[in-house]
Amino acid sequence: MDNKLIATVDIGSHSCILLIAAFEDAPATEEGAAPGKVLVPKLQKVEVCRLGEDIYEHGAITEKRIKELEAIMTKFRMDLHALGANLKAAVMTEAMRNAENPDEVIAVVEHALWVNPRIISGEEEGRLTYRSVKEWHGEGIVTIDIGGGSTELSNGDTTFSIPVGALKMFKAMGPIPGPEYKKFVKETFKEVSFKGMTKKPVYLIGGTGTALAMVYLNKQQFDYKAIEGLELSISDLEAVTTKISNLSKELRAMLPGLENGRHEVIICGLFWLRSLLEKLRVETFKISTAGLRFGLLYENQ
Repeated sequence: MDNKLIATVDIGSHSCILLIAAFEDAPATEEGAAPGKVLVPKLQKVEVCRLGEDIYEHGAITEKRIKELEAIMTKFRMDLHALGANLKAAVMTEAMRNAENPDEVIAVVEHALWVNPRIISGEEEGRLTYRSVKEWHGEGIVTIDIGGGSTELSNGDTTFSIPVGALKMFKAMGPIPGPEYKKFVKETFKEVSFKGMTKKPVYLIGGTGTALAMVYLNKQQFDYKAIEGLELSISDLEAVTTKISNLSKELRAMLPGLENGRHEVIICGLFWLRSLLEKLRVETFKISTAGLRFGLLYENQ
């Protein structure tokens, strides 16, 4: 296999992500053994779309938001053309799973990208996310993907989606959850079983994890090599949560990784992460920059 550039587009509830990558030879693990292939990102672009906000307020994606999404997809198409990358898949997640007007949005995205986007289930989203992290870090792990509108957990054998995300929590509770959060968590977990997932190495995926890592490391620019595999403790998580919570929204927006509206939803995401880690009965976790967009390419290799 050559190093031809391939790409995916992930259209989520809070943001859209373009990944352009290539399969390259991995270092041989044994002398004389044929090298395997590893997926190496060449370009990753994130654009805030906040489709989930429209779902929360209107039940459908508004015309204004559709036009904004079309502009984002057009920019992605220009990047793909400029680099000669082959777009393998475009997928839509929680917001579009609940939108009253999916066909309208799909038609606009297809026109801009020249590829028909597919709405995937939460379970498929979680499975593909796990696949991407497993390729980099091995089996015997649990993945948590906290998105804007939903959260997917997987251990490889069991995968499920919880309709809770950072943006959805922000719309319901504001930037910092109050006393109502305890009741919210109790009700949410009432029907969720974590059997087979406790006390295993946990990898956090998604914008919440990336933003957490960038604030913790004080990284002004996204650097996947610095973030990938970063291990944090619950104490580290609490320290970052307190640091961000004590800032005004204006100062919060100036922290690394919290631009483009992420500063509004990050605290909700961190509260939710803390609750999930308690249920998984772990004291530490690692952050991965892999995710659905990588899993799609591994699936199509």
